[in-house]
Amino acid sequence: VQLQASGGGLVQAGGSLRLSCAASGRTFSTYAMGWFRQAPGKEREFVAAISWSGDRLYYTDSVKGRFTISRDNAKNTVYLQMNSLQPEDTAVYYCAAHLGVGVPTPGYEYDYWGQGTLVTVSS
Repeated sequence: VQLQASGGGLVQAGGSLRLSCAASGRTFSTYAMGWFRQAPGKEREFVAAISWSGDRLYYTDSVKGRFTISRDNAKNTVYLQMNSLQPEDTAVYYCAAHLGVGVPTPGYEYDYWGQGTLVTVSS
């Protein structure tokens, strides 16, 4: 499985970005997918996750109501719509695929990772 994240950039506080993660492989529709981020000098943290069918969504508390994770299995792509961005959202964002059962939040339970896309929010 190869994952390619894109959509990062520089945005002012209060703005929006949509991240995309394109996956290779015919079985994308069977993977749970997650988004994680790592800010400078900080550990990687969970942001959001979605089940293979899209019916179960999970978010870390700090992004609830602002970020939306979704997927299009026909396009082998998962998205992260980010609204009302704040400077503390500045980080490299990574998408990841979980091939097992469930929709985990710990990063160590994910099997494949994309290369990351940088999101910078200016104040």
